Amino acid sequence: MSLVRAVLAAIFLGLFALPAVAAELVMVEEPGCPWCAKWERELGAIYPKTPEGRFAPLRKVQLHDLRQTGGPASLGIALERPVVFTPTFLLMEDGVELARIQGYPGEDFFWGLLERILLETTDYPAPGTAPAQVAN
Repeated sequence: MSLVRAVLAAIFLGLFALPAVAAELVMVEEPGCPWCAKWERELGAIYPKTPEGRFAPLRKVQLHDLRQTGGPASLGIALERPVVFTPTFLLMEDGVELARIQGYPGEDFFWGLLERILLETTDYPAPGTAPAQVAN
C-alpha cells in the first residue's frame, strides 16, 4: 500500500510542481537548534535580497522530514549522504545535491563558503564580473 501512495504522490507532485529552479539552497533545520536560530537572526531576512539568494533561492526543510518513510525523495531531493547536523545547507540543482555546508560558521565564513561552492558547482557569475554581452 505504501508503494501505491509513493507512486501517487510522485504523479501528483509531477502534475502540480512549480517550474524547476536551476539552483536552490535547502536549509535543513530542526526545532530548538540554536545555530539555526542564529542563522535566521543574522541572515534570514537578507538572504533572498543578495545575489546568492536570487541565484539559489532558499527552501527550508525539517531534519525530521528527511528521516521519515520516503525520506529525501519524498521532498524531491537526492542526497549524497544523510544529513546529521543542523543547520546543513544543501546546494541543489534539479533536486540533486551539488555541495553542502554543515553547520553555521558565522556570517563572514558562511558567505565565503557559499560563494565558493556556487562558483565551483554552478554557473554562478563571479562577483565583479559583468554578464557577457551579445555582439550586434
